[in-house]
Amino acid sequence: MTGGGSGPATGPLRIGNASGFYGDRFDAVHEMLTGGPLDVLTGDYLAELTMLILGRSRLKDPGRGYATTFLRQLEEGLGLAHERGVKIVTNAGGLNPAGLADAVRELADKVGVPVRVAHVEGDSLPVPDGFLTANAYLGGAGIAACLRAGADIVVTGRVTDAALVTGPAAAHFGWGPEDQDALAGAVVAGHVLECGTQATGGNYSFFRGHDIRRPGFPVAEIHADGTSVITKHDGTGGVVDLGTVTAQLLYETGGARYAGPDVTARLDTVRLTPGGPDRVRISGVRGEAPPPTLKAGLTRLGGWRNEVVFVLTGLDIEVKAQLVREQIADAFDRAGRQPDEVRWELARTDRADAATEETASALLRLVVRDQDPDAVGRALSGAAIELALGSYPGFHVTAPPGKGAPYGVFEARYVPAGDVHHVVVLPDGRREAQEPAARTRVLADVEQPPLPPPLEDGPTRPAPLGLVAGARSGDKGGDANVGVWVRSEAAWRWLAHELTVERFRELLPETAALTVVRHVLPNLRALNFTVHGLLGEGVAAQHRFDPQAKAVGEWLRARRLEIPVALLDSADAPEVHA
Repeated sequence: MTGGGSGPATGPLRIGNASGFYGDRFDAVHEMLTGGPLDVLTGDYLAELTMLILGRSRLKDPGRGYATTFLRQLEEGLGLAHERGVKIVTNAGGLNPAGLADAVRELADKVGVPVRVAHVEGDSLPVPDGFLTANAYLGGAGIAACLRAGADIVVTGRVTDAALVTGPAAAHFGWGPEDQDALAGAVVAGHVLECGTQATGGNYSFFRGHDIRRPGFPVAEIHADGTSVITKHDGTGGVVDLGTVTAQLLYETGGARYAGPDVTARLDTVRLTPGGPDRVRISGVRGEAPPPTLKAGLTRLGGWRNEVVFVLTGLDIEVKAQLVREQIADAFDRAGRQPDEVRWELARTDRADAATEETASALLRLVVRDQDPDAVGRALSGAAIELALGSYPGFHVTAPPGKGAPYGVFEARYVPAGDVHHVVVLPDGRREAQEPAARTRVLADVEQPPLPPPLEDGPTRPAPLGLVAGARSGDKGGDANVGVWVRSEAAWRWLAHELTVERFRELLPETAALTVVRHVLPNLRALNFTVHGLLGEGVAAQHRFDPQAKAVGEWLRARRLEIPVALLDSADAPEVHA
């Protein structure tokens, strides 16, 4: 890592990740620091839901609002990082980066490790009435400034996930705002690293081909031109291959333009090539000027929520479910108060002539929401429990309903970059403002690329899509993202024409009434779908059974359609990218 006036470095920069979310594997910091060579260790602790959690924490104690787990990980990691000369960059500062920076200094004094700590602030925005938090997504320029000033540890609040990589890379190689292709390459590497073990075989469609019982965390070897190699420490579990990297590139992205505060990366230019065992090279990434606005995330308490799950066993499942619905509706009527939202869902997990009671049972889930906690508390728990001896035969619930709990709402807005005061506080206490990008470009969709020629006609048979295609899905506010990719050119020629928006809606009926947008990424042999509104008000609102859309991709892979026999016969062929 360059700093203190030395010239830009030319050797590769080894950046490892030790956290993909607040609650990730606690031992990962130690594992990454001791498992192999590193220059920088990053930790991503902030998801949309996390900001709400930290906001509630700060209400109880204004001195908190940061990820306390990071401090506990540092108790041992601080000395290891110092011994090995590894810089640490993390967004664990959450809503209070200055508070976490002070806590790190106190810890360093306590354990006797001399470290220079800097932090980045300015992401906090004026909080509108009715909201709990409001934060802009900053870029990596502030992180780079801290490292150039000699910081050993950089703590930030809300920055883009990729900024944890673009900042160190810009500091190491001396990149400026005009080095757009290099910055875009680092953004892509950062996106692959940000979710930790999702890049090394975790949450991976083709997991059966690998030992992923304890996957290692990923490492990016970044070069001066922005190209990179994704790998992991030798001897760690999991796998890094074209599929695991492709899956993570598609995760929670959309079209060809992936915008950030530093640069807009063109995902349609990304090229992946094998680089040896557990090594994938990323090259060809082009960058464009960033948009003139920054994304901002706002959270608020949306109201109160409660649920109860009724277990229905044996015969007459549908009739039993209808009886419970009618009894609960009658109880609400008698109480003179029905919650604002009442949602029922019957999951037919039962089997005919089952050998165990559990496999003979279905689950009937009731979720209620209201602005009044009483409407989802005693009104529901009383109605449900009082049915115990006077409802369907075999009545029981998975757990007694409680008093209800508050639920949150996440909203994304966009603010002019010039209105956000991006500031760094350097190790010597000096404050230094970071200017927004001087050159910007309004974000616009790219023209859809031409599709490959269709696969020649031949025999087909009904089979699950997942026999030939992988998928990964996730959430962005109330929208769901579903990326689908294949591992051969023949499969791509079929998928690009077969999996249209119309077919996607047919396969996933829950999306039929929603706006679905398809993006084509030929270099990755991939389609990326955005399903607007599937998740309601976002993960914190717990709108549906899978509130973060984590398994929508696997649901899609399980759906059956007519697939060419030639593709099914070659479905186990090794991965090859052109």
